[in-house]
Amino acid sequence: MWHRGLNWAAIALVGSFALIWLGVVIFAADASAMWVRLAEGAFALFLAGWAVQKAVLMLR
Repeated sequence: MWHRGLNWAAIALVGSFALIWLGVVIFAADASAMWVRLAEGAFALFLAGWAVQKAVLMLR
């Protein structure tokens, strides 16, 4: 029971972190080079995709 709840908590934390990170990269990281912003954006999308994939697996 606890294990399932902790899995959902981890998925929610990673997903919310990914969305916050993507927002920071898009709106607040103006001084960074474009390739750095693209790499950080790709990482944020990777984390969001991971969270969605794990949520789908948990719902099965």
